[in-house]
Amino acid sequence: MLHPVKRPTGKRLAAAGGTAAAAALALTSGFLGAGPATAGGNHPATTTTPIKHVVVIFQENVSFDHYFATYPQAANTPGETLQGTATPAPSFTAASNTPKGINTLANAGLIAPNNPNSVQPSRLSPIQAVTCDQDHNYGAEQKAYNGGLMDRFVEFTSRDECGTNQYGRPGLTMDYYDGNTVAGIWNYAQNYAMSDNHFSTVFGPSTPGALNLVSGQTHGVKEFTAAGQPVTPAASDYTVRQPDATGVGTVINDPDPVYDDCSNNSHAKTNNLAGMTGTNIGDLLNDKGVSWGWFQGGFTPTSSATATAPASCLSTHTNAASAGVVDYSPHHQPFQYYASTANPHHVAPATDAEIGHSGQANHQYDLTAFNKVINTDNMPAVSFLKAGMYQDGHAAYSDPIDEQNFITNTVNQIQQSKNWENTAVVLAYDDSDGWYDHVAAKVKNASNTADDAAWCENAAASGVPMSGGYADRCGPGPRQPLVVISPYSKKNFVDHTQTDQASILRFIEDNWSTGQIGDSSADATAGSINAVFNFHHQRNDQVLLNEQNGTVASITGSGNDDGGNLP
Repeated sequence: MLHPVKRPTGKRLAAAGGTAAAAALALTSGFLGAGPATAGGNHPATTTTPIKHVVVIFQENVSFDHYFATYPQAANTPGETLQGTATPAPSFTAASNTPKGINTLANAGLIAPNNPNSVQPSRLSPIQAVTCDQDHNYGAEQKAYNGGLMDRFVEFTSRDECGTNQYGRPGLTMDYYDGNTVAGIWNYAQNYAMSDNHFSTVFGPSTPGALNLVSGQTHGVKEFTAAGQPVTPAASDYTVRQPDATGVGTVINDPDPVYDDCSNNSHAKTNNLAGMTGTNIGDLLNDKGVSWGWFQGGFTPTSSATATAPASCLSTHTNAASAGVVDYSPHHQPFQYYASTANPHHVAPATDAEIGHSGQANHQYDLTAFNKVINTDNMPAVSFLKAGMYQDGHAAYSDPIDEQNFITNTVNQIQQSKNWENTAVVLAYDDSDGWYDHVAAKVKNASNTADDAAWCENAAASGVPMSGGYADRCGPGPRQPLVVISPYSKKNFVDHTQTDQASILRFIEDNWSTGQIGDSSADATAGSINAVFNFHHQRNDQVLLNEQNGTVASITGSGNDDGGNLP
């Protein structure tokens, strides 16, 4: 039987990064009160570009080569069906003007039999959508790089055997999908803009990626016991790496957030918890009076908090392999690590008008709340969307088929809304899952600890700085997909600018003039995503996709639109 989790007191929350007053309020059942919507509209601050709404769809665990290894060439094998359905797999034929110089596995000449890894890459079919999860730990991914040779993925990240109805084979980490499975994402790339040079900010799993998206910072974490008490060295389960004298260090794995009732309690775990100090983008947007929110599947509790028990979040859905999956993952919710932006009891907004504004939900919502405001004047200026786990793309419990349904449904709704004309949808990922990718970005931020392997150690030895003196933040990590869907996106365009997760943060900061995070955040050195846009040209076409198979359902608007590629 699970016992109620004892959360830190207001003083302890304040020590972990929030004020004592805000922290104490955060632990009461109505901790901020309903409050009126921000005066002056939902995004009173001016923007530096025509983009008035940014929607970040932040998915799980995909390397660039895992989804784009042969882009834009798909096998189009007759008779294939999508896993979990009798739906025929879509065929994919690229537009004739698709850029040629894309840094894919095929274009690099590293498709079988020419790959230097011990197992050759192989295409995963649409019926093999649900696969084993790979090893994506901070150190394992560095070891797979083998000093930049990129040839030890099988030895260090491949996990080849797993649960029922999950596909596996020796060297599974090498494998990839094509446009017959991830047709929706390929079609968005064809009709809008993508990057072939986008990376994790640091190596490692989901929590570091999520924290880098919202703060560019994985340093500043404190460790707590499962009961919410500050840890002693004897109680540490190594949630915090390289702590200083005050116990503040760096997070490189996936501890649940301490400011979340559904941590541990919902998932029957006894692991230590983590709380972040410092500032995140929510704090900066609040300071500017800009509306924003994080919207996540399963955030609505299945049982509400009481005086003696925390809230629980145990709603489920079934994936393409007919497996039941709990919707909510606490360690995928970065704002719950910060006292200033947490909604510990998962309290719903008092009214729909509160969504995006200060109120009892404190900007943290269930995904269904976003659906209520998509087509209203109250759509937040900045929205972060996290699918329920069965649709987030994470291997083992999710898959490209379920993920595609979520992405296309969401983007279709946005495109058909009153807010589409000034919106940018950014599709990005939190980590690579350990899936093979052949590109290694030169280390920008070094580290040399017991957690690091030769790739980062050699960079440190050659003089690459360790920003802020904070260890275990080596990066960039593995390459990932990045697709931008907007009336201001260039059409069928591939950006080669090096960017990382903190580049999305930097765009938000610059667009709403919030200032930067500070404290050696990665936002200060992140590459710009601006090249995917033409801010001098608003496109008049709209591409809606089939929500089951990702094919183009309809294109509205002028066929003579140049897609914004011209200056």
